[in-house]
Amino acid sequence: MITIIRNADVYKPEHIGIKDVLVIGEKIAAVDNLISFETNGFTEIVEIDAKGKKLVPGFIDSHVHILGGGGEGGFSTRTPEATLTGLTTAGVTTVVGCLGTDGVGRDLISLLAKARGLEEEGITSYIYSGSYRLPLKTITGEIMKDIMVVDKVIGIGEVAISDHRSSQPTFEEFVRAVADARVAGMLSGKAGIINIHLGDGPRKIDLLRRALKETEIPITQFLPTHVNRNHDLFEECVHFAKDGGYIDFTGSEDPDFWEETDGEVRFSKGLKRLLEEGVNQDNFTLSSDGQGSMPIFNEKKEYIGIGIGKSTSLIKAIKECVFRENIPLETAIRAITTNPAKILKLKNKGKIVISMDADLCLLDENLDVDTVLAKGKIMVRDKKAIVYGIFEDK
Repeated sequence: MITIIRNADVYKPEHIGIKDVLVIGEKIAAVDNLISFETNGFTEIVEIDAKGKKLVPGFIDSHVHILGGGGEGGFSTRTPEATLTGLTTAGVTTVVGCLGTDGVGRDLISLLAKARGLEEEGITSYIYSGSYRLPLKTITGEIMKDIMVVDKVIGIGEVAISDHRSSQPTFEEFVRAVADARVAGMLSGKAGIINIHLGDGPRKIDLLRRALKETEIPITQFLPTHVNRNHDLFEECVHFAKDGGYIDFTGSEDPDFWEETDGEVRFSKGLKRLLEEGVNQDNFTLSSDGQGSMPIFNEKKEYIGIGIGKSTSLIKAIKECVFRENIPLETAIRAITTNPAKILKLKNKGKIVISMDADLCLLDENLDVDTVLAKGKIMVRDKKAIVYGIFEDK
């Protein structure tokens, strides 16, 4: 298939102005001022007039419970699986799946199968091995084998610390898992990252700090997530990022509610703070915790209610950055494009550059998702899904 996107205001994510973009098959073939391409009638050329729209790389949602999550309030609170259109209409063209609190009722074979299913339906998928608990349950029986042998496994997680739902791992358990993931990543050319769920416990990131102090493991092997859970935790993570670490914000469908009730730091304010502190612009990411449960606990850690994460929180957070905090789009959009691609070593992802995968999003004047291409195929057009998952209602 050949597609030409014309007159788009292109952010690759760096802003390069009005350009045409040529897509041949699954790849970006050209980015230029005026592209002329002839096929002599051998194949159809689809043209998309993007005048007045911004073209950005397809979104990488690097933390999604694609099998569903939750269960903290009993079996009836298990959240549903992710759907293809639930991702693509939110602009997501690459997803990283993980387990969470429940690594028993849901397992890694099912997670891998779900990831492969999403890939067959049209988007790119990866997974983390393990769940909240240490020692990790794996696919092959060993962390290193999972990363080296299973193509879709790029690291481990989300391992929970500083949380009443974690397995309360010892320091030795923690650093051994991190070390195995690191070496396996080196041997396989993958990230070997450890995705770390941060709870609201008073120990915050003490386990990470101890690992950095007492071992030779570099700070870039860790990707703590939910760093904006509350102000105190965020302050610790600001210092972690200033020291060269990566941090992952969690988006929210209702940032006003969570800011008021839990003291959550909304992404736009958190990013502004990072920029003011001079944190490296390669070192922050934003993920949705999509399909994950958003349980509400009282002061006794008793379950009292639940919500659900959605990938649509990504573009909502980006819009707040641009329209509320005056952060340039090319800076904010890094959090869901080039930065996760770099940190997770997702080859050919995250940039609008020749030979990269044609994962592209057109945003309208309000920065709402208008059109989405995943690996060169149009998945969403004029804000409506045109490609559906096998069992989705059309």
